[in-house]
Amino acid sequence: MTNKIEIYTDGACSGNPGAGGWGAVLLYKQHIKEIAGGEKDTTNNRMELLSVIVALESLKKEGTAVTVYSDSKYVVDSVELKWVFGWEKKNFKDKKNIDLWKRFLKIYRKHSVKFVWVKGHSSHVENNRCAELAVEAAMG
Repeated sequence: MTNKIEIYTDGACSGNPGAGGWGAVLLYKQHIKEIAGGEKDTTNNRMELLSVIVALESLKKEGTAVTVYSDSKYVVDSVELKWVFGWEKKNFKDKKNIDLWKRFLKIYRKHSVKFVWVKGHSSHVENNRCAELAVEAAMG
């Protein structure tokens, strides 16, 4: 795995549920790619997870070494503490966002992904940019 990519993600929701958006910034060497999207009726957790999914799905080569930076404890802890793998074994019984978690696991397994939690709305430039993208997408 020679490709190393950093992905910064964020989700936003006006109301919970309500209009939501997600944003991601992908960094590879000197290249920067920004992506965003939104939904009319969603939740903050769905947008946080969707930002990671779409960013990973946008990678061109399988087997990429990726570090995902997120301010979502829901997403980061679910993966890093291995909760999602236990949920999968129990067929996601009594869990929310099953469709997204299944989609996540499919793309997650195509890469070597590490998650790092960052404090939201702090002085982290890329995380702040993701927040802007997510809010703009939610409003759009």
